[in-house]
Amino acid sequence: MKKKHVPILQNKPDWNWEPSLKTLRWGFTLCVFVILLVTILVFSGIEILLERTRIADITYGRLVIVLICAAASVALGGFITAVTIQFPLLPVKKLIRGMTRLANGHFEERMEFREMSAMKEVGDAFNSLASELENTEMLRSDFVNNFSHEFKTPIVSIRGFAKILQRPDLTENQRQEYVGIIVDESTRLANMATNVLNLTKIEKQTILANRQEFNLSEQLRRCILLMEKKWDSKNLNVLADFPECMITGDEELLKEVWVNLLDNAIKFSPEGADLEVRLARRGQWQDVSVINHGPQIAPEQQKRLFDKFWQGDPSRAAEGTGIGLSIVKKVVELHNGQVEVHSNPQATMFTVRLPVVR
Repeated sequence: MKKKHVPILQNKPDWNWEPSLKTLRWGFTLCVFVILLVTILVFSGIEILLERTRIADITYGRLVIVLICAAASVALGGFITAVTIQFPLLPVKKLIRGMTRLANGHFEERMEFREMSAMKEVGDAFNSLASELENTEMLRSDFVNNFSHEFKTPIVSIRGFAKILQRPDLTENQRQEYVGIIVDESTRLANMATNVLNLTKIEKQTILANRQEFNLSEQLRRCILLMEKKWDSKNLNVLADFPECMITGDEELLKEVWVNLLDNAIKFSPEGADLEVRLARRGQWQDVSVINHGPQIAPEQQKRLFDKFWQGDPSRAAEGTGIGLSIVKKVVELHNGQVEVHSNPQATMFTVRLPVVR
């Protein structure tokens, strides 16, 4: 199988606000210009009218009329301003109403600004935000439901078998079997709690405090041995022949990356298939690839693989919480690296690219 590196798709819209800002700026400038022009014309017209009447010869009366005209001009300008300013503010008010509804949990809210093209990009950004929040809320709800169920299942199982162990008529083999089930369910419960805690801790981390140089090849070999029980139970043929490599990073966090990728590859590998781990240097990048020969991941699913709590195969929901790949992505980003996925009917390859720090 040829190694293929697919660049990460950055699904972040590159919003260019400059055209909208320019349009709004010129719009307000034009409004002010029109208001000043109308005020000057009114005031000048009254002044010309006074010059052609007898009132112009009466100093006091002329002063009063000039003040009245000035006040009238200011009032007229203020009225025109109050009326005119409402039109460019209508989309802003509409945006505020939409944001208020969004803040109140109405994530289905969408906005269209047909009356003002300058606000179209604002509407697109709002709709993108609302869509992401709606998806996140759906994922959160699904996770709460699934995690609550999965968290409750081992507890019920442990309680049930603990009650059975209280029976005096059990044979020693039965006791050992039930104790083994309790141990497995307890381990499963602990793993779920640990994964959630790890994700919370990693998400709050912004810098690598424990950066040091270590042997990446040796770490990968230890992670493979750590997962031996899982891949041996499926009779997988592990191919992990790679050169020695030193790298600088957080050793404990990167261990989480390899364990999660290996666990994911084992879970989706068919019985007796190959499980490959590759290590290659490409310029200033160190690539680590984990390859399984399980089912193909659809392109639309690849876009959501690293979303928190998302699981592409509902039938395997009991085998995980859907946060392993989220941890992988966050840790790799903390190391200024990239994580890529390439899948076809023959194999699926996850590649972590880490910068080589000298």
